[in-house]
Amino acid sequence: MQFSISSADLKEQLQIISGAISSNPILPILEDFLFKIEGDKLTISATDNQTFMTASMHVEADEDGSIAIPAKILLDTLRQLPTQPLKFAVDLETFAVKVTSQFGRYSLAGEDGNDFPRLPEPDHVDQIELPASVMLEGINKTLFAVSQNDSQVAMTGVFVQINSEGLVFVATDAHKLVKYAFSDVETDLDGAFILPKKPLTLLKNALANSNQNVRLSYNDTNAIFSFDNQILACRLIDENYPNYSAVIPVDNPNTMSITRSDFLNSLKRIANYANKTTNQVKLDISDSSLTIEAEDLDFSNKATEQLPCFYDGEAMSIGFNAKFLIEMLNTIGGDNVRIELSSPNRAGILKTEEQVPSEDLLMLVMPVMLNV
Repeated sequence: MQFSISSADLKEQLQIISGAISSNPILPILEDFLFKIEGDKLTISATDNQTFMTASMHVEADEDGSIAIPAKILLDTLRQLPTQPLKFAVDLETFAVKVTSQFGRYSLAGEDGNDFPRLPEPDHVDQIELPASVMLEGINKTLFAVSQNDSQVAMTGVFVQINSEGLVFVATDAHKLVKYAFSDVETDLDGAFILPKKPLTLLKNALANSNQNVRLSYNDTNAIFSFDNQILACRLIDENYPNYSAVIPVDNPNTMSITRSDFLNSLKRIANYANKTTNQVKLDISDSSLTIEAEDLDFSNKATEQLPCFYDGEAMSIGFNAKFLIEMLNTIGGDNVRIELSSPNRAGILKTEEQVPSEDLLMLVMPVMLNV
């Protein structure tokens, strides 16, 4: 089996799907890319047996067939080659692979493509189509908030709800929570599932430059995303997501509005002086002034800054983890941010003041007990 392909085009697709390969694969063949030729179509696959990713390309080939090619050495070779046509010659009996470039020939030991895991094709799926920009925004706004604690299995992924009102993406690690809702989509579906972090990270990278629609197919066990010339499939997290609505306070009479960039930059400076274990900063909020303070008693470090703000409510002192606030302010976007508070021991709500009508973004951060 022989086929020709551009080195640059091949490298681009391999770099996108290579993230699906595990750093510690349970089977040797999972270290490979699967190359499958059907007519003039080349489909390349990568997987860790939980997440699958494929990319399709046009090639000039003399026959159909499949071969598993070691991923790392092939991709490393392509990264070192300038753009040029490459010729692949595959012996489908010995699985030997020879690649010819303008500079020379490279021989690789492949494996039988028939032994490579197959992309799941689940039956009885529900489907919805939405702009890639919506999917990307849902991932970008929530992915940072998923739990890193493997004992909280449900919270290590992003919870997605689909109903007649639109789509909702939710992520939480019990210290912070993000809810992103998009209503400008018509569907009669009613479903919910938890997407793992790894496929969402791959999807985020793959959709970064896409202006096409994404077709999402899902059932109780799998989700499949089809877009451009690529497919990403993953197993869903089989857990019950916590009732996130119950932790969002609805009565928040104290409201502060402030320039996002000023608040963010001040927090970055002040956080350098906070205790490295707690990252605690104290916010003293009054009529038109926000004072941000941090202190590390172990090293006698202390810093204070004062910023103008618009505040409606009772004067308040409240503590937060600076790292969480910085993550949220980096992600929330917009020029101005509104923080809604009820009391020093209840969660604070962050919202952008430049919300578009079809979107609703809410971020919640739990307070920390102030040192006295």
